Amino acid sequence: MDIDSDPGGDKKIFKSGFIAIVGAPNAGKSTLLNSILGEKVAITTPKPQTTRHQIKGILTGENFQAVFIDTPGIHSSKGLLNRVIVKAATQALDGIDLILFVVDVTRRNKSAEFRVFDLLEKVKKPVILVLNKIDLISRENLLPMMAELQEIYPFEAIVPISAKYSDGIDMLLDEILARLPEGPQYYDATMITDQPEDMMISELIREKIFLLAEKEIPYSTTVKVDSIKEPDGRFPLTIHATIYVERPSQKRIIVGKNGKFIKKAGVMARRELETLLGQKVYLDLWVKVRKNWSRDERALQELGITGFDT
Repeated sequence: MDIDSDPGGDKKIFKSGFIAIVGAPNAGKSTLLNSILGEKVAITTPKPQTTRHQIKGILTGENFQAVFIDTPGIHSSKGLLNRVIVKAATQALDGIDLILFVVDVTRRNKSAEFRVFDLLEKVKKPVILVLNKIDLISRENLLPMMAELQEIYPFEAIVPISAKYSDGIDMLLDEILARLPEGPQYYDATMITDQPEDMMISELIREKIFLLAEKEIPYSTTVKVDSIKEPDGRFPLTIHATIYVERPSQKRIIVGKNGKFIKKAGVMARRELETLLGQKVYLDLWVKVRKNWSRDERALQELGITGFDT
């Protein structure tokens, strides 16, 4: 991952650029971003359509800065929430230098793949095909897949990886850095994400709900951080957040019998927040019903789910 020196002198060239990570739902885009950064900045669950926002992850080296944009999965968008999610993904391709197209080799979603191909044809940017989850497939099955996809689109490179185990990540970074243009350092070298703290907290809480809940409940759930109070000597960092659902029956499930579900989700979230923030945390969670929030444009904006044009 070395950047070559300027052949005309001693000054080294600094490279930088924006890289969008696109693909079908559940292809492993967020896991890939976390693996590249070596830090968790995007939530990951076994359920598809987990990511709802564009999430920037920033990797800075001595002579480069790569800004990765993790996008929501490209999928058929029928409801308002899904249309907003897909719009956020497509808008992420504006002003980028390179695209990583992530494909889950164990569970191809060809209709979603062709929706991505349509986008790639429109934006006309260099694309690296990232074949994820190679730890779960034999080489004999992988090679024909590589040949098939190469015939469909002229990829700059094809890199097989296992994002979960960070296998192939160094090779992928070499391919990325070789294609970044010369440019400035956009962010402070210590930053790994530009996500606001309240968004990171709300997404982490939502991740725990996704992991614990079943069926449709996670997709009818969103989280809004109401306040963050710094420690004052008597109390630790105090976070108040509200979990919104669409129906009273969903609220009963999220609360759980004797509050068991929300307590478990809160404990899981609090422990990870303490690791992430490096301090003790008191997490106060409430569950409220906001009828049909996922189909209400005003509600989506108030709850911080963006993707609207004005």
